[in-house]
Amino acid sequence: MQSARIAVVGHVEHVCLGRVAALPAPGDIVHLEATRALAGGGGALAFAQLCRSSAEVHFFTAVGDDDAGREVEAWLGALGAGNLESEPQRGEPRSMAGPSRRRGVAMNCHVHVARRRAPHPRVVVLVDAEGRRTILVTAPPLQPSGDDALPWERLADFDAVYFTGSDPGSLRLARRARRLVVTARRAACLSDAGVAADVVVGSATDPRENEPLHTYLPAPQALVLTDGPRAMVVSRAAAVAGGAPILSHVDPPPAVSRVRCDYGAGDSFAAALTFFVAHSLSVEEACRRAGPHGAAVLLGEEPLSAQLPLTLA
Repeated sequence: MQSARIAVVGHVEHVCLGRVAALPAPGDIVHLEATRALAGGGGALAFAQLCRSSAEVHFFTAVGDDDAGREVEAWLGALGAGNLESEPQRGEPRSMAGPSRRRGVAMNCHVHVARRRAPHPRVVVLVDAEGRRTILVTAPPLQPSGDDALPWERLADFDAVYFTGSDPGSLRLARRARRLVVTARRAACLSDAGVAADVVVGSATDPRENEPLHTYLPAPQALVLTDGPRAMVVSRAAAVAGGAPILSHVDPPPAVSRVRCDYGAGDSFAAALTFFVAHSLSVEEACRRAGPHGAAVLLGEEPLSAQLPLTLA
């Protein structure tokens, strides 16, 4: 079977992740323990998960022009085991990164970077004793635009795109792929672009993601809402106009014994869902197979080392 071609369009953040006994109360001074720095954010973590597959994977993103941006670009070069291509600016050559040494990563991953003359956003992730993450963001994420000199034309030949961006132009370009999966946090961008996704994925417990199917105009072919250890719900439009949506339920993976860190679990699930949708599995079967990939991240100290390889076996 020929390898699938999958792209991620979205953001990457410069993340400092550490553990705290509890979230600080007003006036507290809290020390982060076991800190680590990584390329995070919904786009980068999805890209990292997809790189643990045999697919040809491309990441379209943007980085700032400061030290944080340069570190993020280097991390992406290490994640993407193939090429890191920067949008040329004022005659600058495209920069190339060598092969990744990340264990279990495919050797056919590519990063396409648009440069921004702005500081790269830094993020602090606090993980409490229950493994729950709280995210402090210093600035809105930098996102690629359809106007950036990136190889957008390639997307027409892709099997699937996972979109976490915010630019309607880049979303329309992503729609040229055979399948389009979009995070529910980009509902407004879907509306602005006038684009119907094949799948929208979100969390039933997150008020930024749990809007019902009828609020999407145009409506996606399927809306997937995860619910932690409870069954996932897949909603589709009724066969008759004005009818109730058609619902199906997908059992979650076995509950983990102890959550160490839930940062990146949803992003890893969405990436795995995109992988299986790209291989023409039904949305329900894609959800069933993607579930363990989200659950695996819960067991790790941080997401990148906990992500499982993606296979069709």
